Amino acid sequence: MAPSATSEIVVPRVGVAKEAQVEKHIHGAEEKTPLEAISHGPIVQAGIPEFSTHEEHRKHILIHTAAVFRDFSRKGFTEGQSGHISVRDPEFEHYIWMNPLGKHFGLMTAGDLICLDVNTGKVVGGNKSKPANAAGFLIHSEIHKARPDVHAVCHAHTDAGRTWSVFAKGLDMLNQDICLLHNSIAVYNSYGGIVFAAEEGRNIAQALGPKNKTAILLNHGLLSTGSTVDEAGFLFGLLDRGCAIQLTVEAARAGNPALVKHIVTDEEAAYNFKMSSEKNILYREAQPDLDYEFAMAGPGVIERGVENMKIDHGE
Repeated sequence: MAPSATSEIVVPRVGVAKEAQVEKHIHGAEEKTPLEAISHGPIVQAGIPEFSTHEEHRKHILIHTAAVFRDFSRKGFTEGQSGHISVRDPEFEHYIWMNPLGKHFGLMTAGDLICLDVNTGKVVGGNKSKPANAAGFLIHSEIHKARPDVHAVCHAHTDAGRTWSVFAKGLDMLNQDICLLHNSIAVYNSYGGIVFAAEEGRNIAQALGPKNKTAILLNHGLLSTGSTVDEAGFLFGLLDRGCAIQLTVEAARAGNPALVKHIVTDEEAAYNFKMSSEKNILYREAQPDLDYEFAMAGPGVIERGVENMKIDHGE
């Protein structure tokens, strides 16, 4: 969008029939990065941290992955053994870390995670005391193979996500927040049962496409991706809340057909996406919830076992 872009919004004057005034919205901040734009004062909020070694980066990723699981638990994104998060290893791009089958999200630690080769399915490091989720591996491995830009994938069976998924529809841009997913929500409109074959994983990856950040899976649930596990976790929650809001809006309109649904324009939604859906700011969006999980768990709890998380390449 060009600097100083404006959007003309027609706003009817109260009590004046057939007359309207034009209100110009000046966006501003086009010359700034998203983090610069949101930070008031001399200090600019920090983005994704950088690390001098793969080992330190790996520790950070695994600790934050465990924290995202705990955040998912607090938000009710659990359903028995269903649900999984994967994150690409910072050193070996064809290795991913995933949660063990049957471990409650609310009890996850860095030392619980399993490292898998996306090409062979072989366990190549991390926790070897429990199996991974087979369906989860088949979905996540195909997405990681198809999308080198994706470093983390989240999938869970939430109430709002499963409810809205039955319609095989995307979401309207009903509010400022959901615009962070403007033109980034795919719909997989075929249900093939529990994923026990690589082909179904490839179908889901194909439906996600080359650029979408999230997907709604018919009769199944939700899926999100990100440059970091922090981003993927935040976007998953945003998508789930978007489904809940859409369901509420549709129910309200069904009860009162006179209600008019006002949807954010494509221009405004695109501007919101540009300024609020960049990888550094999405990393920051996740930190308040993750900080809360670290504080509630206590010092060293979520980090437990991270020192033992080694890669042995399946030896």
